[in-house]
Amino acid sequence: MAESKEALEERIVEALKTVYDPEIPVDIYELGLIYEIDIQEGGKVDIKMTLTSPMCPVAESLPMEVQQKVWEVEGVSEVSLNVVYDPPWNKEMMSEEARFALDMF
Repeated sequence: MAESKEALEERIVEALKTVYDPEIPVDIYELGLIYEIDIQEGGKVDIKMTLTSPMCPVAESLPMEVQQKVWEVEGVSEVSLNVVYDPPWNKEMMSEEARFALDMF
């Protein structure tokens, strides 16, 4: 029996929580940089993410790191990652945990 999409998504989210913007001590998932995780048949995963700014110093490396981390998740067969800037990221997209960690309440 194939596992549920929810179980696979949980493992993907856990992997994403190991990726940090080097300038911010909060993981990219809690920062709200992941806009969408779409899991399709056969373990194909489409991810929409953004960066804190189009001029982000890790604009080249961070998406590659995200793609690699998701690719390593058991059950993922393919990863398609799309970096978008609409809607633009803002601090309201951060989780309460991230705002607390960054003292941004």
